[in-house]
This record gives sequence, structure tokens and C-alpha cells, in this order.
Amino acid sequence: MSLLIADQIGKNYQVGEVVIPALRGVSFEIDPASFVSFIGPSGSGKTTLLNLIGCLDKPTSGRITVAGADVGTLDRKQGATFRGANIGFIFQDFNLLPVLTVYENIEYPLLMVQKVPSGERRKRVSALLEAVGMADQKDKYPDQISGGQKQRVAVARALVTNPKLVLADEPTANLDHKTAYMVLELMKKMRNEFKTTFIFSTHDQKIVGEAEIIYMLEDGELKGKEIKGGKNNG
Repeated sequence: MSLLIADQIGKNYQVGEVVIPALRGVSFEIDPASFVSFIGPSGSGKTTLLNLIGCLDKPTSGRITVAGADVGTLDRKQGATFRGANIGFIFQDFNLLPVLTVYENIEYPLLMVQKVPSGERRKRVSALLEAVGMADQKDKYPDQISGGQKQRVAVARALVTNPKLVLADEPTANLDHKTAYMVLELMKKMRNEFKTTFIFSTHDQKIVGEAEIIYMLEDGELKGKEIKGGKNNG
């Protein structure tokens, strides 16, 4: 059964009297434990699509179903609750809180979103610190660690709520080429261990090959689909 179904998704933005279409009739399905990339130039609709999947915005037309829920029908409070239970986010600028340690940044969603008891928080955070190789850095603050280490922390924070889906918008944009590959390999390792689906956007052709399924967006339209080992347009 598909984890994510997008059915003829359209998204328009109103700028004054002008309607700007960001997405036009986009349809696809993604299975659990997938590692998927949406590629395309800036302005192709990648970030808009991730925002719709993540309940941060609503489609103008069509329907998005995530883990059996029609997310386009959720109000703001329902959307926040759904995100907290099902979706993790990884951002290109890391979005770590500078006043919190590495440990506290990973723990933060468990306190603020899921209100998990202290013993369970400690267990989850410690396990993920080990998994991403940051256990020895847990007491440091974000300004004391490298960009690659920050993104490792961001991956752990996205996974700490045990989400079904992690959305990563240009997750390697601020990393050098070698570090970008290391972070992507870490994401794959986490996918294999936790059976989480990863969907990330990029226009960096160098890292596209790391995805197992690639969707190509252009001018808000889905132009093709490539599966590792063969190509399937449409």
C-alpha cells in the first residue's frame, strides 16, 4: 500500500491580479521505505510540493494522501498534530536552535510536539546520537560543530519522533561535495534501519544518482520518472 498518493495536484499563487501556477496536475505514488528525489531547476515547484506534502500549505486542486490521511483537508491545528506524528523535516540551513546543545536539539520535538516521558526521550535521543555518529558531540552547541555535523544532527532530529516520512528540502545545498555524499549515505542507512521514507528535493545533478527513484519537475509539471536501473517516463 502506498504511503503517499498525489492525485492531479495543482497549486496557484495570487500576486495582485495575476495567478501564478506553481504546480500543474502532478500525480505520483510513493511506497513505504522509499528513497526519492524530486529534481528540477529553481522555480520548478519542488519546494511547493514538499510544503503541500508536509501540511505547510494546501493544494488549489487535486488531492494528497499521506499515511491514509487527506492532508489537504486538515486545518492548521490538525495539520500540526499530523506532522508531529508522521512527518520529519530536514532543511538546507539546518534550522538548529543555537541556544540548545546537540542533544537538546534532537530532543526538542519530543518535548514540544509529542510530550514523550523523560526516560523514553533519553532512550531515543541516545540511540540516534550513536546512529549518526554524534554521541561524542552531544554537549556542544551548533556554532561549535561543522556544517556536516549540523546536518547529521538535523537528520537525527527529523527521525526522533519515529516519522513515517522525512522531507528534505535541498538538504545538501550548504555542504561540500564529499560531505553531501556522506549525509546522503547516512539518510540511506537511517532509511534501512527505521524503514522511513525519505523524499528530498535538489537541483544538484551530482547527487541525483544517490536516489533510488527520481521525479523530474519543470515549470510545475511532472516531466518524467527514473528508477535506479532503468527509466520510466510518465
